[in-house]
Amino acid sequence: MKPTSAACLTALVFVWPLPLTADDGVNPSAVESAVPAEGRGVRVRELLLRALALTGIRYRWGGESPETGFDCSGLVMYLFNEALSRALPRTAFEMSRVGRKIARDELEPGDLVFFNTLRRPFSHVGIYLGDQRFIHAPARGGHVEVVNMTNHYWQGRYNGARRIEL
Repeated sequence: MKPTSAACLTALVFVWPLPLTADDGVNPSAVESAVPAEGRGVRVRELLLRALALTGIRYRWGGESPETGFDCSGLVMYLFNEALSRALPRTAFEMSRVGRKIARDELEPGDLVFFNTLRRPFSHVGIYLGDQRFIHAPARGGHVEVVNMTNHYWQGRYNGARRIEL
């Protein structure tokens, strides 16, 4: 896992969106605007803070914790449970049936985004961060990372999004 300073994490609690570096890594020192400090924003901020703290954890098929590693749905399930005490189903496909379906132009930080990565719909899930970025556990040999949805690979595989009541 990549080291994360307490100062960076503290800064992330109070602001959003997070401008990203060229390699799509989070750059906490370049934070631009605040997240709403009331309503859904408070819970989303906690979810995203915890998600970003897991950047660099290795991928592991079936993994559900920082100690064992994560697969895509294990990461999302873990974060919603730990940050929000909200239980979600185990698989990306099952998660795609929870919450409210939303259009791509309605995406907000904290929404679940789904992709077809295994030649079947809703086979991959991540958490939308804003500015066309999402965090996910990619595949064998990878690590939890932030990527751009406008990347050719992800753009062509996008299946939809869901907003989970927080």
